[in-house]
Amino acid sequence: MQITVGELGKLLNGEIVGDADILISKVAKIEEGEHQALSFLSNPKYEQYLYITESSAVIVNKDFVPSAPVSTVMIKVDDAYASFTYILEKFGNVSSSKTGIDDSAVISTKVIIGKKVYIGAHCCIEENVEIGEDSKIYPQVFLGKNVKVGYNCIIFPGVKIYHDCVIGNNCIIHSGTVIGCDGFGFAPLPDRSYKKIPQTGNVIIEDDVEIGSNCSIDRATMGSTFIRKGVKLDNLIQIAHNVEIDEHTVIAGQAGIAGSSKVGKYCIIAAQVGIAGHLTIADGSVIGGQSGVSGSIKNPNKKWFGSPAFEYKDSIKSSIYFKQLPSFEKRISELENVIKELKKNNQS
Repeated sequence: MQITVGELGKLLNGEIVGDADILISKVAKIEEGEHQALSFLSNPKYEQYLYITESSAVIVNKDFVPSAPVSTVMIKVDDAYASFTYILEKFGNVSSSKTGIDDSAVISTKVIIGKKVYIGAHCCIEENVEIGEDSKIYPQVFLGKNVKVGYNCIIFPGVKIYHDCVIGNNCIIHSGTVIGCDGFGFAPLPDRSYKKIPQTGNVIIEDDVEIGSNCSIDRATMGSTFIRKGVKLDNLIQIAHNVEIDEHTVIAGQAGIAGSSKVGKYCIIAAQVGIAGHLTIADGSVIGGQSGVSGSIKNPNKKWFGSPAFEYKDSIKSSIYFKQLPSFEKRISELENVIKELKKNNQS
């Protein structure tokens, strides 16, 4: 990355406040700025660093008014966070430049590979796989029979995608994730042992999905497990068989969703949330960290918290009362003693 502040301003349709000829060669957090670095400021909590940062330029919102002298160059834009994200995508994505097929990759002759595809060392790609144009398959990835990968995907090292699964366009799957492993299905027998139920379905991941590292997405018993368009999954997430995650829902790390549950659109599920099986979560639901959802959520666009989870405001009130239980117990004991004393006096 070698670009002047003025050129950045044109790319971002921004207003330059300062020297437009200064050269930018890297990016940095505003509190860790250095010479020739570009930073951004969108959260007011970090404004203090604008006045002391060593970064050569900082992207800020157009309506931002500094409260002290600023020595760095400011690039004023409509949305500082979105603009900085655009710069990272344009100049920081080294993974998008690779092409070619490594000699050590094991690839079936019955494979369709698009233009400008990269396949790294020691990949194993079985028959009838399709890989779309501009996709990058990093070392030690396994793609089972009949897997389809769309265009402009990035599949990082060590990902395993079992047979018949489908990956849409513009998807990113991080290292260690397994897609299409068997769902947890076992039938209890009279002798209290368990017989495995064949898992005959697949996983379908739609366009613009990003999946973090070490996630596990189980194939359906029958039909498909669905991860719909625009979903973002953090690291260490378990998605069970026949689950459906609808469009543009985000799920944070260590969350788990049990079999056949359906999560609506635009939901936000925080870390370590557990959702029981065969439930429906309404569109726009926000579920706080470590909550346990044991029943369906039918009302859209509400916040939930607790285990079992219930509406956020009520859960906060309940937690306040819960903290006061020791003092309540003491006061009740005192009242009981007063009542006993009154009864004793009345009897005498």
